[in-house]
Amino acid sequence: MDIEILEKAQTLIDSLDNEICNHCLGRKFSNVLDIDGNVKRGEAIRKELNLTTPNTCSVCNNIFSKIDESLVLKVLDKIDFLNIEFETFLVGSKVPKSIIEKDESLDESFDFDVENIKKEINREVGKLLESSLKKEVEFEKQDIVVTVNFNDFLNDNIKVRIQINPIFIEGKYNKFLRGIPQTKWPCSKCKGKGCLECDFTGKQYKESVEELISETVLEYSKGFEAKFHGAGREDIDVLMLGSGRPFVLEIKEPKIRKLDLKFLEKKINEINDKKTAYHNLKFVERKRKAEIKISSPDTFKVYKALVTCSEEFDKDKLNNLSKLSDINQLTPTRVLHRRADKVRSKQVKKINTEIVDSTTFEMIVKTDGGLYIKELISGDNGRTKPSVSDILGIDCLCKQLDVVEVSEK
Repeated sequence: MDIEILEKAQTLIDSLDNEICNHCLGRKFSNVLDIDGNVKRGEAIRKELNLTTPNTCSVCNNIFSKIDESLVLKVLDKIDFLNIEFETFLVGSKVPKSIIEKDESLDESFDFDVENIKKEINREVGKLLESSLKKEVEFEKQDIVVTVNFNDFLNDNIKVRIQINPIFIEGKYNKFLRGIPQTKWPCSKCKGKGCLECDFTGKQYKESVEELISETVLEYSKGFEAKFHGAGREDIDVLMLGSGRPFVLEIKEPKIRKLDLKFLEKKINEINDKKTAYHNLKFVERKRKAEIKISSPDTFKVYKALVTCSEEFDKDKLNNLSKLSDINQLTPTRVLHRRADKVRSKQVKKINTEIVDSTTFEMIVKTDGGLYIKELISGDNGRTKPSVSDILGIDCLCKQLDVVEVSEK
């Protein structure tokens, strides 16, 4: 072993009156000794220096002696109590501040550039749990996180907490019934607390696209809560037809992760027949949630609108609707209470019309995602320009609207 390493080790050991365990001694030389594991490094140094291993460690207060079978039993008891299903895990820990400070002060005093003591504690707990649980430590996408609180370990009071990470299910939905919002709306009067107005449900509407799928998934996953992330949304009075709108359903704290999504899809659709339908359910990673939510402006949408006019329209002018292209749209008056007032520049890609009667026509319009169709038709008192009302020279309103297609990014 290099003489400089041994001299530095001897100085370190002397400064601590030899009260340093092999874990802590080996860790300080982990970047210069090619020996497997800190304990073996510490033992090798002591052998070269002809020193015995002490019973106490002034650096860690013998915290590593607490990483044993009794700790494994605590973790197993917690897992059994929660009755959770998992394949991968990650370990975290809470360590007394005094130990961390002592470890860091040695690094500073002796110019050690090595991992801190907390990382070694986490790794040692992880190795022990991997062996006992027959599960794998996973740093990127783990099912659960086991956190061991060592703050009161000197009194044999070690606490274990388990964080169950969410699962994410992607799919597409259709809405066949008007009057159903995409997500749950809190009652406007009680703000979700429950009152006579909402029959103590806390909800403005009885059901939503979100609830009609999440209730069943929560039942089978034994999850705590569900969160619905849609690629945009349609108004409550608008149908979602065609192949459907993409969404990601986030299930928080699922105790069951291995779900038969084909079975669930069939069951959910049977329960919600003629209301909503959900298709192509599949598990996805967390990042997909964000991708879905920001994808709407980058996609195109196809709408079918039934337009009514304040008076008979000029059929020749109706043909001019095909010239609608670049649209500048201020935030619609109806959503100003919840959206920033700004100009959105969107493009109409294609418009087809079919006359119903002298004051009514159907319009199929393909547009950029994020264009408000009702205001494209009405003009919203000049906040959307140009508009169908501008082109026809009369007041027009969207009487009925359906989403026919939502493209995928």
